[in-house]
Amino acid sequence: MRRHHRTTPRMVRVLGSLLLVAAAGTFTAGAAPTPTTPAATPLDRIVPTPASVSPGGAPYRITRDTAIKISDHREVRRVGEYLAAVLRPSTGYPLPVTTKGRGGIRLHLDPGRYGAEGYRLDSGSGGVTITAGAPAGLFHGVQTLRQLLPAAIESKSVRHGPWTVAGGTVEDRPRYSYRGAMLDVSRHFFTVDQVKRYIDELALYKINKLHLHLSDDQGWRLAIDSWPRLATYGGSTQVGGGPGGYYTKAEYKEIVRYASSRFLEVVPEIDMPGHTNAALASYAELNCDGVAPPLYTGTEVGFSSLCAGKEVTYDFAEDVIRELAALTPGRYLHIGGDEAHSTSHEDYVKFMDRVQPIVAKYGKTVVGWHQLTGAHPAKGALAQYWGLDDASAEEKAQVVAAARNGTGLVLSPADRLYLDMKYTDDTPLGQDWAGLVEVRRAYDWDPGTYLAGAPSSSVKGVEAPLWTETLVTSADLEYMAFPRLAGTAELGWSPAATHDWDAYKVRLAAQAPRWDALGISYYRSPQVPWPSSG
Repeated sequence: MRRHHRTTPRMVRVLGSLLLVAAAGTFTAGAAPTPTTPAATPLDRIVPTPASVSPGGAPYRITRDTAIKISDHREVRRVGEYLAAVLRPSTGYPLPVTTKGRGGIRLHLDPGRYGAEGYRLDSGSGGVTITAGAPAGLFHGVQTLRQLLPAAIESKSVRHGPWTVAGGTVEDRPRYSYRGAMLDVSRHFFTVDQVKRYIDELALYKINKLHLHLSDDQGWRLAIDSWPRLATYGGSTQVGGGPGGYYTKAEYKEIVRYASSRFLEVVPEIDMPGHTNAALASYAELNCDGVAPPLYTGTEVGFSSLCAGKEVTYDFAEDVIRELAALTPGRYLHIGGDEAHSTSHEDYVKFMDRVQPIVAKYGKTVVGWHQLTGAHPAKGALAQYWGLDDASAEEKAQVVAAARNGTGLVLSPADRLYLDMKYTDDTPLGQDWAGLVEVRRAYDWDPGTYLAGAPSSSVKGVEAPLWTETLVTSADLEYMAFPRLAGTAELGWSPAATHDWDAYKVRLAAQAPRWDALGISYYRSPQVPWPSSG
């Protein structure tokens, strides 16, 4: 198999929705709707769908007098300023962030409630209150509030409202704690600003992990002081022979900081022992024969390997892991481990047995592609499954056995969640080695039951990888990610009982005007009833 080639039940009832629509045109209790007043977005029109929705009551209208009231807490203020930065350009309102007065929009921290990422949103004629047990929950509640406002709220210039939020209550928390997206910056290099743009897009849908694929055959993308040629030479090209590039340590720390400001944890990956040609080309001593191969700009896989029999290999691994761990505050460090076709099984096991303790030594938890389960996964390690629906029984059994033995699973089945797979034969970008992945196929499955025999408790979440052999620009990334990324987010966040394609495709279609306002390129799948205005 080749990776790179080719609720709880919602409390929504029909009557409640009808009452919501009837009330949506009002701005204060008792005011009559007018034909020119658009209906407020129903509370159950959110992606990912919330755990519980109770519509009803008068809506709230944001006006020039609205303030954002916060508690005197640094992280809460950060969320408040983020919200104000979203709302000010389009409304033209001052929207002060303050600890005084009544506010209108209130961000309230209530430790001990709603878990690490859950929240409650209450909307009525007097205002909107978002309550959470932790700042991450407030931030996720803010994303829900954004979707409840007209899509024009995303504009960078002043637009006409009204800026109305439907009345009612949303109570919400995630199904899984790991909801990830991977960006391959090795096949084609993407700048700090491009990565930041992708982070902002992930945050819209409550994604909380950014997996950065930092090294591969075609390029090494992070400066390592103890092995400087990795970046300066190994990072000097990319697929097709372009200029490549790499992140300085300061630039990588800025990506980590920015992701943290959107409550995403960066999971960096150094792929080993295969997918290492850029490193092998940079340092001859990492090769078993002591001869450095040329830089590689093609798209084949499985031909490169670090030399498991040389002690310098483990000096190299420790230096890289030590420097990377020092730059990364998150708990995880991904060591790859896939498609090591040029490494014998014996050497693969030896390598993983030597490298996993190094990750623990520097305070991180191992993540590896699911081939790690063919070795000896470290206690607490996560295995990222990228196999297909019809993967061999042997391959699946190996992963299931590891899960039964305590290894956590992150599910990224290539024929479901690989965002670089073509939608149809006519898709101009991407690959098709895992098959064609239309929007419904990406959405319509259950992570909790996907691997038969794996304990449901072993599934820690989902991740949508985006490999970039054919992707060069931010528009390319967006076209392949949207709309499928929203489905991944819902699989990771929403209760299993809410999963329904027919309902989801309507909510998904309603995202299109927001993507248009944000300038996000996306695929208009014929499976989705997009608004005619686009």
